[in-house]
Amino acid sequence: MTTVDPTREALTSLGRARRLMARTSTADRVADAVREEVVEGRLRPGARLPEQDLCAALGVSRNTIREALSQLVTERVLVREPNRGVFVAQPDRDAVRDVYRVRRLVEPAAVLHGEAFGDAAVAAVRAAVSEGVAGADAEDWAAVATANQHFHRALVALADSPRLDQQMALLLAEMRLVFHRMPGVREFHEPYLTRNDAICTLLEAGDRAAAAVEVERYLRDAELQLLVAYDAL
Repeated sequence: MTTVDPTREALTSLGRARRLMARTSTADRVADAVREEVVEGRLRPGARLPEQDLCAALGVSRNTIREALSQLVTERVLVREPNRGVFVAQPDRDAVRDVYRVRRLVEPAAVLHGEAFGDAAVAAVRAAVSEGVAGADAEDWAAVATANQHFHRALVALADSPRLDQQMALLLAEMRLVFHRMPGVREFHEPYLTRNDAICTLLEAGDRAAAAVEVERYLRDAELQLLVAYDAL
């Protein structure tokens, strides 16, 4: 059986992003592309990111890569180790608590007050739910984890705020790194498929208040589950 190198897969994906960026590439766009590889689970905790490989994958200068990596270090997605290079971060217990502290402020508020609430925005939430169910049916638990990221991104998108969308991208990048430390991906994500569906059903019925309450409960339960798992490591 051939083993796939996730970092090499991420570099291939970044090569595709290069074509989208074309000649308008900036450090911000490079940072967005690398961050998305973390969110989608192709760049994993502890992976080293050689500057030359990133330059080749994205077709940008080393200065641009360095600026983008510095931005991601500031965001706590990457860490810089003296004389060793830049690596994907490995969040600790305090990081988990802080990420969920922010998520409990943002996600229920987006559900309750978001100005983009409507058929199209709720359909995006439903699409993420269906994506997760399809992943579970295929027993592809990494795909279920990715679908869950898309679900929470769709909830925040109800706010119709580019700034919140950007903030959520940072949070989801950290969350994906947290999930990689969980001993059982299926055991963690499978129960939340039903809860995702329940929240979406409330949104489809127009009951935003009940959906926001359920999102708050959901996030508290998930945080506790993750902290217990961290304590057991």
